[in-house]
Amino acid sequence: MLTIAAAAALGSSTSRVVQPSVAAPAATPYIDSHTHFDERDPRAAVQAVVDAAARENASTVYMQLPPFDKDAVDVYDAEVVMPAAQQHAGRVAVLGGGGRLNPMIMRAAATGDAGPAVQAQFKARAEALLSLGVAGFGEMAAEHFAGATPYESAPPDHPLFLLLADIAAEHGVPIDLHLEAVPTAMPLPVGLSSPPNAARLQPNMAAFERLLAHNRRARIIWAHLGTDFTGFRTPAESRRLLRAHANLYLEIKHDPGATGKNPVMVDGKVTDEWLALFQEFPDRFLIGSDQHYPEQGQPARWPSVVAILNQLPGGLREQIGAANARHVFGTQKRSALAQ
Repeated sequence: MLTIAAAAALGSSTSRVVQPSVAAPAATPYIDSHTHFDERDPRAAVQAVVDAAARENASTVYMQLPPFDKDAVDVYDAEVVMPAAQQHAGRVAVLGGGGRLNPMIMRAAATGDAGPAVQAQFKARAEALLSLGVAGFGEMAAEHFAGATPYESAPPDHPLFLLLADIAAEHGVPIDLHLEAVPTAMPLPVGLSSPPNAARLQPNMAAFERLLAHNRRARIIWAHLGTDFTGFRTPAESRRLLRAHANLYLEIKHDPGATGKNPVMVDGKVTDEWLALFQEFPDRFLIGSDQHYPEQGQPARWPSVVAILNQLPGGLREQIGAANARHVFGTQKRSALAQ
């Protein structure tokens, strides 16, 4: 997630990316798997989501917590918004863990303490969130440049991430992960500042693949495809990972104010390379706009992902727009159990 100021600090692509002049709704109902909310008035935020969903033609909107750092104060988690969201069950759902689990991972990575006591505390907190009714764990972070949160970095195969994968697999819920791709040690990309970011980035992609391989029943959503600030989330690398890891899903985002590298849409058109990948793996992509609600004063992100969705052929549009999210979040299974 990024604030307006953070987006400006991260810079944008050299390509001219067109923001739709009119915020057209989706041609078919879609599911937005990744949004955020103003925690100061969660009831108003949820109502803003419900109102926006009608305009967007969104059937379900998933709200997530920001990935708080180890030293964050005034943290909050799913408890603040769940009562309001449950008033609109089926239309609004919540992922949890960014407020409590993510700081625990960052703290353990910094101190080197991921022993039995820490793991027991982590598991208890994760299971408390599940008992509350969260639909998954997110937004979690393994490599996150400074913006709405401080710079954060932890190995994707850290013992607590592996434990979270086991918990998610056991309960049939996904993990939504923010991870800037760093295949080898490298200096901080041009356009980013250190501090607050690390001057040199440590490799994380091999560790990410170890996380994916750790428990194949754990569905891992890699957030923010198309908003890439290291340049390594290419169609070719995405294809390689999708072929190797059947439990990996990619969440499409497009931010006109901070497009980064490898955007899905350039000059208002989905690129041929990304379209070919969508067609090759129609069951592995989701929509995750990263829209913040209420929308006033926030970057308009949902119109761009809807513009991407509306360019896809009908069957592919329904698959990426809704069917994949229903599978990943297990909503079809839960609906059957409820009957």
